[in-house]
Amino acid sequence: MTLRPDLGLVAGLIPSGSRVLDLGCGSGELLAELIAEHGCRGTGVEIDPPLVLAAISAGVPVIELDLDSELADFADHSYDVVVLSRTVQTLHRPVEVLKHMERIGRRLIVSVPNFGYWRHRLRLLRGRMPMSREIPHAWYDTPNLRHTTLVELEELFARLGLVIEQRIVLHPTGRPLPSDRLANITGGSAVYVLRAG
Repeated sequence: MTLRPDLGLVAGLIPSGSRVLDLGCGSGELLAELIAEHGCRGTGVEIDPPLVLAAISAGVPVIELDLDSELADFADHSYDVVVLSRTVQTLHRPVEVLKHMERIGRRLIVSVPNFGYWRHRLRLLRGRMPMSREIPHAWYDTPNLRHTTLVELEELFARLGLVIEQRIVLHPTGRPLPSDRLANITGGSAVYVLRAG
């Protein structure tokens, strides 16, 4: 199975044998990889019925829940790693979801498209909404409700007391950038490994 480049990176950040909760798991490709190749145990959470069925078909244990309102059912520290991959920008209540993630897991992995990427800024200067590999939808057909830059996301992490253990800034092709200098301008997206402060 070939994972999307950012998901391959996320998989490499998760220790073998971990208990993993994948919030907004989509069709379950990350968990399928972790279960088959890394000896992990996990649960996916997804709200879109066709994606839930796709995850089940892939053999991934999945629960159909609304991330914005139904995470209270998970017990404290019940998972080693909680993943929120390219989902935080689609949430109505991202602060509450991040708080639940901190409560549920010992380590958090969050990936997000960077709306501050220089090409997105240039499109805005031309009077156009950003579109790219990371933001592939037109403004009228996008699942994105929130538009954040890496700087603003990191400010939110700090406000919530989440410590950034690692930040990997990605080029729009999905490969890690050799330097994260000027990440808010040069990075198409980023992956964060977080823990409670």
